[in-house]
Amino acid sequence: MPNRSSECPWHSPENQTEPRVTDHQARAEHLFHFIIPYEPTVPALICLFVVLTVFSLLANVVTVYIIQRSDDLSWQPRFVFCKNLILSDLLQTVTFAPPVIYSLAEHQTMAFSGWCYIQYVVGGASIFSSLTTITCMALERYLFVCFALQYTVMVTQERIRTVVILVWVYSISYGLLSLGLVLYEGRQEDDAHVTMGLLCEPDIIEQHMGSPRAPAIFRKVMGSLTLLLCLLVHAFSYFKMYRNASNAVVPFNESNTAARRTVLFYCGMLFLQLLPLLVKVASDALWEFRGTGAIELSSGSRGHCEHGPSATAAVFHLALLALVLVPPCVNPLVYGLRSVELRTALTKLLPWRTRNRGDEGRPREIVWLRNIVHPGHPEAG
Repeated sequence: MPNRSSECPWHSPENQTEPRVTDHQARAEHLFHFIIPYEPTVPALICLFVVLTVFSLLANVVTVYIIQRSDDLSWQPRFVFCKNLILSDLLQTVTFAPPVIYSLAEHQTMAFSGWCYIQYVVGGASIFSSLTTITCMALERYLFVCFALQYTVMVTQERIRTVVILVWVYSISYGLLSLGLVLYEGRQEDDAHVTMGLLCEPDIIEQHMGSPRAPAIFRKVMGSLTLLLCLLVHAFSYFKMYRNASNAVVPFNESNTAARRTVLFYCGMLFLQLLPLLVKVASDALWEFRGTGAIELSSGSRGHCEHGPSATAAVFHLALLALVLVPPCVNPLVYGLRSVELRTALTKLLPWRTRNRGDEGRPREIVWLRNIVHPGHPEAG
């Protein structure tokens, strides 16, 4: 039997007399170098995640501030869904970004604790909430365009509030059920205090708990069905809206370039928003086809040392961590700041824009007053 203490960096003779905290730290650093073997890439990754985090927080906070300050927008169904989407994006950013940045800065993988369970539930619920919210927003636009006369009767504030509540009930239920299955089916080792990832994502948690099959199957089936529903609803809604715009301009022999550009733009933005989920579903299908977990054990292990993730799994892990922060940056721009109503409300809130409009209106008022003739003047006759 090979000597484990001679091959594992955390079982060196120097570490045997030190506390177990040093042992866990050495394991975390060892696994971190499996994921990111090239040290010069770590500062670049930290800068990338910091920029994505700051931009996401600023864009979402500014958008929701504009909506709340505007009396004309805060009650509209379109912007009610937009505020719910912003809430999901903020939860997603706050849950995912700080742990990843901390792990990169410390050159360690994530330590397994109760915070991992919070990340598992809140992260899954926020992603499902974002996905179902943009699905509801596509349906709302379809009703607004294709059923304009019945829109106010069909889409009321009470129904919108009910839909938002159902979205969160569905998302939170998914997160709690997934965690319950992991805790019920999984078995954690007594000395397993360090995970194999920079974030406690579902694959990392399931691998840490012994790779139980029931939670993985439930998560993959629910995620695939929800993603498929979102794609079908978007395809149906935008196809109907495009046909409606085409029928409106055909009698006047006009081109439909504007409607075509709008549909193509939103389809492209939808692909960018769903890219992390598409990559995740593709990776899950690949690992299921190969019969392994998402965090594949490396064949080139060091004797009896703890195995690390393979190069393919490490690339997927880092790619998903970066891509999962892209939708919170894109959503406030696509569904918020791009709309004419929100840009108009933004100009009203800017003090220098209001001052300029007042200065532009003053000369016209002076000219108009000069044209008024006083009744006592000779020109009055």
